[in-house]
Amino acid sequence: MAKGKSKGSVYRVTELVGTSRSSWEDAARNAVEVASRSIRDLRVAEITKTDVVIEGGKIAAFRARVSLSFKYEN
Repeated sequence: MAKGKSKGSVYRVTELVGTSRSSWEDAARNAVEVASRSIRDLRVAEITKTDVVIEGGKIAAFRARVSLSFKYEN
């Protein structure tokens, strides 16, 4: 690579599971908000799976599996 040109960036993708008693959107939002407290430079969150927790024949919680990417610092 020529001198002075950028080598690009490096990102890590990690998987989280957020939960909510009200919706999958809130579950995903919870995962991102909690992660943002300790991880800088979050870039993309992809919801890869959704499911529910059932208790007594009723939905007790919504869960969203989120693949979250963040940039490594140079």
